Amino acid sequence: MKFDDLDVKMRVYETSQDRCVLPGMYMVARIDGRGFTRLTKEVHRFEAPFDEKFRDLMVETVKHLMNCGFNVIYGYTESDEISLLFHPNESLFGRKTRKYISILAGEASAKFSSLLGNVGAFDCRLSELPNIHLVGDYFRWRNEDAHRNALNAHCYWRLRQDNFNAREATSKIEGMSIAAKNELLFQYGINFNNVPAWQKRGIGIYWKDLKKEGFNPKNNEHVLVDRRTLHTDFTLPMRDEYDVFIHDLVKKHEDQG
Repeated sequence: MKFDDLDVKMRVYETSQDRCVLPGMYMVARIDGRGFTRLTKEVHRFEAPFDEKFRDLMVETVKHLMNCGFNVIYGYTESDEISLLFHPNESLFGRKTRKYISILAGEASAKFSSLLGNVGAFDCRLSELPNIHLVGDYFRWRNEDAHRNALNAHCYWRLRQDNFNAREATSKIEGMSIAAKNELLFQYGINFNNVPAWQKRGIGIYWKDLKKEGFNPKNNEHVLVDRRTLHTDFTLPMRDEYDVFIHDLVKKHEDQG
């Protein structure tokens, strides 16, 4: 059998499950760390409940993903997860889901591992959202998940510091109301309202056009030029304000084409 015939025959098996995201659908990728509890608490022993060095590794990984060939208009990270919102007109690889999932998981794993100096692996899944309102709901979901996780983490690790073991700390906060958890922290002298916003809301990364000084060799003069750069936002809004923020961001990029 000639190679060309064999190639056609075998590629059927490789591509039979290929599917593409329909035009007009918004795409959001969620990339999650695999086995990061052990990696961050046992292997590298990052500070609990939150570590700025780990935070910065995640931010740099998001920036890498937003510069690795896809048209990503918004990146978001909380804990060991990343969410990426693609431009509505993104059409790379014909919008084949397997390409987005495999490449993003690989790129995230490679970048994070190179920064950490150890293996850190990520998986990836893709959400296909039919309208802008669901896009807002998605990011509000992750934003509020960050708030819930932050409150639980601060309670858990404060109890651990007070000589509760892992089982006792987990049991104590299980089923507690939000008000009770806030009161628990207050008893330890912690006002949750004063916890850094990035811990409670996550971190957003998005494109901004900034004026920077450049040099025009033809006229031998300094000029102001537009530079597209990634902005890291450590104080994201919450609830309805966050919905508006996401909606405005999407509409801005849709209007720009």
